[in-house]
Amino acid sequence: MVDIAKTMKSASPSTTRKKPVSRSRYSKAEIHEIFAAFEKDNPEPEGELNHSNEFTLLVAVVLSAQATDAGVNKATKHLFMIADTPEKMVALGEDKIREEIRTIGLYKNKAKNTFLLSQMLIEKHAGQVPQTREELEALPGVGRKTANVVLNIAFGQPTIAVDTHLFRIANRLGLAPGKTPLDVEKKLEKIIPAEFMQHAHHWLILHGRYICKARKPACDRCIIYEMCKSKEKILKEAA
Repeated sequence: MVDIAKTMKSASPSTTRKKPVSRSRYSKAEIHEIFAAFEKDNPEPEGELNHSNEFTLLVAVVLSAQATDAGVNKATKHLFMIADTPEKMVALGEDKIREEIRTIGLYKNKAKNTFLLSQMLIEKHAGQVPQTREELEALPGVGRKTANVVLNIAFGQPTIAVDTHLFRIANRLGLAPGKTPLDVEKKLEKIIPAEFMQHAHHWLILHGRYICKARKPACDRCIIYEMCKSKEKILKEAA
């Protein structure tokens, strides 16, 4: 027989332990200083995927999942010469698309998604890339990160696209700790000053890709080293 009183007591809010909330290790002034440093160093950061219009940007970002930007640029160099609109991509056909991008990972599924999203753009959006996250995420192969990249680069919306590099350094630096990319995205949206939002994710991605690398961070070349509160730095200085 279940001891109801005991069960109710164990479930009582007064005895339930709450998980600590992970907050940024930086004050508002420190966060402003960090992004001001990024802006001074690189006032107009750009994405590294080659594209000629909104459509080729969308396709390039879809193809970049689990692939390097350099690898995608190599694969799309000829593809975008012969198919830079949804209409041309559909006319090319899935088999030909697959041959064009076979050098990148998951190329078979990506070719299918590229063909299907091109069809959907024609059928539902008059061949134009939509400008809302909801409409973009409804396209085959398009997730939140891809949608945010397109909205930011193509349409100038101040979105935060959390890739592997950004997710890693947001947690490593303690800037916006989170268990999921969405956690990190939402926290960054709350703490980044409005004046830096447009370029914020570019700065963070580039910083994670070239400076604050996973295995060997180049701290000697880091422009925010003095402000950094990573546990690795703290342990290093304490040693």
